[in-house]
Amino acid sequence: MKIRLKLTLQFLLIISAINLLAFLSIYLLSAEYRKDEFYERLNSKSINTAKLLIDVHEIDGDLMRIIDMNTISLPEEKIMIYNYNNEEIYSSTDEDKIYPLALINKIRLEKDIRFREGRNECLGLLYSGEFDRFVVISTAFDQYGISKLNNLKWILIFVFIGCSVITLIGGWLFAGQAVKPIKRVIGEVEQITDKNLDKRINEGNRKDEIAMLSRTFNHMLNRLEQAFFAQESFVSHASHELRTPLTSIRGQVEVALMSSRNVDEYLFILQSVLEDVKRLTQLSDGLLALAQTKTDNIRETFSLIRIDEILFQARELILKKWPSYEINIEFASVPEDDLILYVHGDKQLFKSAMMNLIENACKYSGDHKSLVEIDFGGDNLIVRIIDKGPGIPGDEIEQIFLPFYRGKNSRNINGFGLGLSLARKILDIHEARLLVQSIPGKGTTVTVSIPNHRIFN
Repeated sequence: MKIRLKLTLQFLLIISAINLLAFLSIYLLSAEYRKDEFYERLNSKSINTAKLLIDVHEIDGDLMRIIDMNTISLPEEKIMIYNYNNEEIYSSTDEDKIYPLALINKIRLEKDIRFREGRNECLGLLYSGEFDRFVVISTAFDQYGISKLNNLKWILIFVFIGCSVITLIGGWLFAGQAVKPIKRVIGEVEQITDKNLDKRINEGNRKDEIAMLSRTFNHMLNRLEQAFFAQESFVSHASHELRTPLTSIRGQVEVALMSSRNVDEYLFILQSVLEDVKRLTQLSDGLLALAQTKTDNIRETFSLIRIDEILFQARELILKKWPSYEINIEFASVPEDDLILYVHGDKQLFKSAMMNLIENACKYSGDHKSLVEIDFGGDNLIVRIIDKGPGIPGDEIEQIFLPFYRGKNSRNINGFGLGLSLARKILDIHEARLLVQSIPGKGTTVTVSIPNHRIFN
C-alpha cells in the first residue's frame, strides 16, 4: 500500500471516528432529552387529572372522561387512578387493564416509577389528596418525539456519509501534498547512478523531517562516493602492483628462452625471477590478510590477550626479518595491576596490526629506530609508536589508510601500501581508535587507544 493511500485511509479513519463519536453523542443526548420531556408531559397530565378528579368535588369520573375527550391528549393516552384500597376509581378509557398489585405497592413505596409497555412509556406516581393517597398510572405513545428522533437519526447518518466523502477527498489531496516532498526526494535519488555520485539531494528548508531524510541520503552518498573512489583506487593500484612483477617475470623468461646460456646466467635469471615471485607472494599475502579482516565471525575467536607480550613477540618477528632495525618497548607508567594489560581480541590479528605499525615506523625512520610506549589514560589502554622519519604531510594523513596508497615521502621505499590499511581494519574490529600525528621533517606518532570496556573478561 502506497503512503498516500495509507495516509488518506488513516485520515479518513480518524475523522470518521471523531464524527461518529460526536453524532452518536448528539443522538443519545437527544433521545434522553426526548424521554425526559415526554415523562414531564405525562407527569403534568397525571397530576392535573388527579387534582380535578380528587380535589374538585363537582367533578366525577364520567365528567372527567368528557373533559379528557375534549382536550388535547397524547397518542394512545391512558390514565388510571387507584385509591388507598388499591381499587380503581378512574380510567380514561373503557379498556379493561389490570395492573398487578405488586406494581401499585411499589409505586406507593417509591412514589415515582417509569416503565414501558410495548412501544408505550408509562409513569406511576403517588398523589396525596386532601384525605388520602392515590396511585396514578399514565401511559402514552410519544409519536411526535420518536418521529423527530428518527428524523434526526437519518439526518446524522446522511451527514456522516457526506462528511466521510468530503474527508476522503480532502485526505487524498492532503496526503498528496504531504508526500510530494518525498516524491521529489525519490525522483532525485533515482537520477543518481555510479556515473554521478557527486550529485546531492536538495535539502529544502533544512528543518523538517524531509530535510533530515535528504541529509541522511547525502551522508550515505558521501560514503558511497568515498567507497567507489577507494574501490577504483584499489583496483587500479592492485592491477599495477600485480602487473609489474608479472611483466618482469615474463620478460626475463622470454629473454632466457631466446638463446642457450651458461649456468651462471640461468642462475642469475632464476634468482631475479625468485625475487619477483617473493614480491607477488608478499602482495597476495597482504591482500588475503586484508580480505580476512572483513569476515563477520572474527569476534567469535576473541580471547584474553596481554598487550605487552604481543608487542614483544611482534618485535622479535620484525627483528628476525630486519636485523638492522632497533625497537625499544617501554612503559610510560607502571601499571598497578597486571590485569590492566589484558584486552579481549584475536591474538594473531592484533599481532599483525602491531607488526605493521612498528615495521612502518622503522622502515621510514632514517636510523631504522622506533619507540613503543605502553601507557594508561583514564578509560583507555594506550600504545604509542614513535619514529623520527620524514613525517607525513597533513593532507595525506587520512589517505595513507587507503589500500595501495603511497605517500610522497615513501615512493623510494619498498612496499605495497597495504600495512596501514590492514592495521586500521584490524583495530576497528577490536573497537580500538587509531590516531596519527605527524610533523614533516621531525617524525610521526601513531597512537592506539583501546577502550576500557574491552579490558577484563
